[in-house]
Amino acid sequence: MTMPIPGSEAFSSRPVDPAELARSLPTSLPVHTVTDEQVAALDPLTYEVIRHRLWSVTDEMGEALKRMSGSPIVTDANDFDFAISDELGQEVQVGLYNTMLVGAVDLAIYWTLRNRADNPGIEPGDMFLCNDPWVGGGLHQNDVIVYQPVFHDGKLFAWTSAIAHQPDLGGVGLGSFSPAAQDVFSESLPTPPVKVVRDGRLQRDVADLWVRRSRVPMLVGLDLRAKIGANNVGAERMHALIRQYGADTVKAVMKRMMSDAESRLRGKLATLPDGSWTATGYQDQSHEGDRNLHKITVTTTKTGEHLTFDFTGTDPQAGVVNCTYAGMRGGVMLALLPILAGDIPWSAGGLMRCFDLITEEGTLNNATFPAAVGRGPIGPAWLTGSLVADCLSQMLDRDLELGKNVQATCCGTWDTAVIAGLDERGAQPAPFLSIMMEPMAGGYGARPHADGVDTGGLFCIPMGRIPDVEMTEFLYPVLALWRREVPDSGGPGRHRGGLGASMAFTPHGTSVPMGLVLASAGKAVAQNSGLSGGLPGNSGLDVVARTSRVKELFAAGEMPAELSEVSGTLVPGQNYASSYLAPGEVFAMTWQGGGGYGDPLLRDPSAVARDLREEKITAEAACSVYGVVLESGTVDAAATEAVRARRRDTRRTRSRVTGRTGGQADLSTARRIDDNLVESGDRIACGHCGEILGDTSETPLALAVYDGPPTEAGPQILATATDYVDTPVVFRQYSCPSCWTALWSGVVPADHPDLATSLGRLTVTTG
Repeated sequence: MTMPIPGSEAFSSRPVDPAELARSLPTSLPVHTVTDEQVAALDPLTYEVIRHRLWSVTDEMGEALKRMSGSPIVTDANDFDFAISDELGQEVQVGLYNTMLVGAVDLAIYWTLRNRADNPGIEPGDMFLCNDPWVGGGLHQNDVIVYQPVFHDGKLFAWTSAIAHQPDLGGVGLGSFSPAAQDVFSESLPTPPVKVVRDGRLQRDVADLWVRRSRVPMLVGLDLRAKIGANNVGAERMHALIRQYGADTVKAVMKRMMSDAESRLRGKLATLPDGSWTATGYQDQSHEGDRNLHKITVTTTKTGEHLTFDFTGTDPQAGVVNCTYAGMRGGVMLALLPILAGDIPWSAGGLMRCFDLITEEGTLNNATFPAAVGRGPIGPAWLTGSLVADCLSQMLDRDLELGKNVQATCCGTWDTAVIAGLDERGAQPAPFLSIMMEPMAGGYGARPHADGVDTGGLFCIPMGRIPDVEMTEFLYPVLALWRREVPDSGGPGRHRGGLGASMAFTPHGTSVPMGLVLASAGKAVAQNSGLSGGLPGNSGLDVVARTSRVKELFAAGEMPAELSEVSGTLVPGQNYASSYLAPGEVFAMTWQGGGGYGDPLLRDPSAVARDLREEKITAEAACSVYGVVLESGTVDAAATEAVRARRRDTRRTRSRVTGRTGGQADLSTARRIDDNLVESGDRIACGHCGEILGDTSETPLALAVYDGPPTEAGPQILATATDYVDTPVVFRQYSCPSCWTALWSGVVPADHPDLATSLGRLTVTTG
């Protein structure tokens, strides 16, 4: 654990009371405010027109950034976001791009108001730049925000902001990521808010200092100007709106947007039963050479109209798998926006009033300076969001209407591969650096009523997209051998998780080895968990073929389609590694699909047959996982029923039963808990056979539990856990001890919390 440096707390983000912040501002910084009466006096038509105009402003800012940026991260993958905030920094309208950033933007503005208002001052025409994840704005140093105050009649009226991931900002590792880092001093330098535009003019000294650190200074310099341009568009549109409708009216709409979002979310929460749900997940490895697991745990408690997310018990910060308070908050918003606020306008400043965070400093998702945080957003923040989503899905699954928003975990993480070297295709050799953005095509988790979307994207970037493979080959000296969906990569279930995909490429147009930096998770322990007995999606897998035959195949006019054709010597890439890829070698990455929902043995056999026809699954999985027998593509109903009976009998013979069942429940009057369990009075029963498994007290339920090798989860488990960690990892499954329906399935460490005392209650523990 990295020890905090005295004085570093001055740069730390903390919960902010807007009223207290307003009282603390200096008199030299007057702000524009409106009364509650002015907000209440808004007529509905004016409110809706201005609300949609503010929404369109963020869209215009996004288009402006994309048109000015030269980075594929922005132009192709949409890894950026925007916000319009009120005078205090509360987010009124956010973009539909990287939603994790929503949890950090306002923190940077709060900090700036507290620490920059007197010196150097906040004036019209100013813009600030920040990439300090302890301050906010982004979740690690490569997330860079440029934000500006918008003044009207000499008073601070609002803020606009533009933030995007930068390909490289210096540091030891390529792409500013050092897999071996033990503290932030091995990474890109965090820059607290600095005035990069003053009185409408770019400060050349600050801009030069900024781009000097990067291996790709032209891209970083262009992105800086693109963010400034996007903010200019935002300010121009805000001023036009004020001129048309008046400052007080526009500000009243901004305030009401946040209060409406808050009241609608509180109203939704009020319809649900109070309770607590706990989820625990793991980062496999924390840095290069590490072989340990690192735990994040959250207990989500709903009381009335309010949520509390308590991360007490999370492991201490370690290696590079840390994020700051801003990252943890961003992870919460990653889950809350699509699951609870999918039908509520995303006025994040109002939505964030509906929850509190409890956390211990110095932990994986609330790391203290100078922890390494390079993996922050795509490691601990993402896992935080997945665990919160797990809890919220369990909470909503009890309600038939709100249960439509339930979703098993999506692809679980981002599989990072950074390449850099010398591009020799032009008249003059030129250096290049790229982050492979293909894992944008992750698999979505299954729902109670539908399969997950195959290669549908990322849960945290609704507008994200995968780059054009030909554009990747045009920009960088690589040749793609394939890019395709991977059969069986979606988590099996009554509804199947969305498929993940794979890409393989070889250097092409360079005569020297290129650097290769790897960073990922979910190879040893699943991060794309299923729900209600659904299985996790595939494990990630990165492979380098060192003794490749690819040149010989090309010379013979053949394009390889499988790794086995390329080489018989395949080296699995570790979660965190600094490596290389030489000409003639091949790198293949397989990223993750989504988790399944419900017991796979309950899947409609015709859906299994369709999946096989469409190559979503293999024939092996159709029989061994789903228990479906197909003859010439047609379901053999009798044989299928016999195979499924044998599969259930296998669960019976291999499992140990904890506790004793207690008779039959009346299912006609029982209340739903999830796809499998019901509540009948104070009893919990299987919703399929009616067997009473226990009561709603803390007495352990009567469950059948089995621990076996991870590969027993199915063919989607591609990686071997012992290649990555020393901790024993198992496939664990809980079943009904009467009808042998799977109630919970996961690939977890052997010491993962036992569910026998909590499964199906309002106090729930899951993986």
